[in-house]
Amino acid sequence: MVVSSSTSSSNNTQALKSPVSHSTHNNFFVWREFLWGALAGAFGEGMMHPIDTIKTRIQSQAMISGYQNQKSILQMVRTVWVADGLRGFYRGVTPGITGSLATGATYFGFIESSKKWIEDLHPNLGGHWAHFIAGGIGDTLGSFVYVPCEVMKQRMQVQGTKHSWSSVIIKDNACSKPGVQMYGYYKGMFQAGCSIWKEQGLKGLYAGYWSTLARDVPFAGLLVTFYEGLKDLTEYGKRKWLPNHDYYINSSVEGFILGGLAGGFSAYLTTPLDVVKTRLQVQGSTIRYKGWLDAVQKIWMVEGPKGLFRGSVPRIMWYIPAYALTFMAVEFLRDQFNDGLDNREVTSLSIDKKDTTLQKAA
Repeated sequence: MVVSSSTSSSNNTQALKSPVSHSTHNNFFVWREFLWGALAGAFGEGMMHPIDTIKTRIQSQAMISGYQNQKSILQMVRTVWVADGLRGFYRGVTPGITGSLATGATYFGFIESSKKWIEDLHPNLGGHWAHFIAGGIGDTLGSFVYVPCEVMKQRMQVQGTKHSWSSVIIKDNACSKPGVQMYGYYKGMFQAGCSIWKEQGLKGLYAGYWSTLARDVPFAGLLVTFYEGLKDLTEYGKRKWLPNHDYYINSSVEGFILGGLAGGFSAYLTTPLDVVKTRLQVQGSTIRYKGWLDAVQKIWMVEGPKGLFRGSVPRIMWYIPAYALTFMAVEFLRDQFNDGLDNREVTSLSIDKKDTTLQKAA
């Protein structure tokens, strides 16, 4: 590598401040992970929101319309399309994206900043346990913003348009008392938040908070554990089956495939927790379930195991492409925007080593 004298002098000056520079670089690296995670999370949510709408409606239809005539996936798609058109599939997309910005930022940011700390503090935990704990911590911190957004999003998804919601409340709502409305129609995210706060206070905005953590902490831990495990398995396979080949897979493509698989596995295993969370958040002031355990017991007694896994297919259909796109976006952003700074750091270190060798020789 040929370096001009002015560049070498400049980098020698930086070398005198290497501890500070290294610390600043690490801090900037962490903040980049927060940013890339936020953008990737919002991207995945925005792309896959229509499928999430179908999942939410399937999981909550027992509460809204009673247990009879449960709709399949295709029947629910047709119902939404006939009643509300394309707009119905995107109800609640604004709070959905807002919540995903917060969750994506904390999830990826805290995974990168805390997993190394966990490994150093408790070496006996091993890599995958460190990933599991870091993922759980990140998702827990994001829940303070995510849960209120999730409550607003799911209620707006269930409502559809104002006309269809009025029809459901008047004709089909078998869960509320006669003449009592579950909650009014929400025109948008801000109005939904104000309405829930006015009717139920902070408790309404954080409805199903503990059930959300009960679902998301295991999911977040499983997701990053599966992803890192699949990456290790991929590397092992390449070393074993292609030892003499310079075989390279683009990190964005790898993120797409492995992120999708990790998302699908994690989504299926945590479906019962998602069903409980959805029903607690959708029920509003018309209390059907008193809490998490009460919901599990009633769903099991009335609907059996099938009830706890209701909506598992659209949930998997949402999470596979959503996390394929999310991890693809994260890896792409890392490749495109991290390399420049990382290369400058490597160049500086190379120059510093060369200068040190010359000084010793002199």
